[in-house]
Amino acid sequence: KTIALIPARYDSQRFPGKLMQDLGGKTVIKRTYEAVVSTGLFDSVWVATDSPEIEKEIKDTGGLVFNSQKAHECGSDRIAEAAECISCDLILNVQGDEPFMDRDSLSKLIAVFKADTEHAIAMASLMVPIAGKEEINDKDVVKVIVDLNSNALYFSRAVIPFDRDGKSPVLYHRHLGVYAFRREALIAFSKHPPTPLEIAERIECIRFLEMGKKIKMVRTNHVGIGIDNPMDLEKARAIINH
Repeated sequence: KTIALIPARYDSQRFPGKLMQDLGGKTVIKRTYEAVVSTGLFDSVWVATDSPEIEKEIKDTGGLVFNSQKAHECGSDRIAEAAECISCDLILNVQGDEPFMDRDSLSKLIAVFKADTEHAIAMASLMVPIAGKEEINDKDVVKVIVDLNSNALYFSRAVIPFDRDGKSPVLYHRHLGVYAFRREALIAFSKHPPTPLEIAERIECIRFLEMGKKIKMVRTNHVGIGIDNPMDLEKARAIINH
């Protein structure tokens, strides 16, 4: 059984209330929820939130809502609380500020686990190639480097890998904040306290690496727009209104 859980915190540090901002006549969270439902990939789609406003928005849409009872520092911890109460095998964590999430990318993540008959993979995530220097140097863009088997080596807001001589054919990848977990792995992740590098970088999936676990990275060419600030919202509005 495969479900999607969308963590939806109202008080985002960089852009408070962003999920309830208008995006072409619908709120950001409603567009994200509808995009995930429309893929047809999931047995059910839930929004996990601490916000009465977001709860009402999703319920008015006919959606399923889990009310967070605890304070959480990251989205994966929020959905883990919900996962303990929902019967399922595989959970996809789709960020509430990703209104342009596409079916193909999510399908690729699910396929990783269907092919993993030995249950060797506990977590997978998405990455997309990037080339522009502005994006590569942007600390709000999380970069990921992988081994030869596409397992994540590290995530950082810094430029990784660092091309010391400027002569190497380096391929940079942006990490997209979409995760797929086996249910038991997600719950174990949430019960482990935040780790030093996770805290320093403010990148939640680093905790999984510091726990000694592997993260299978799946390449996609779908970029989308994660809404982290008002400028991102304006870009999203331009796409919707085009």
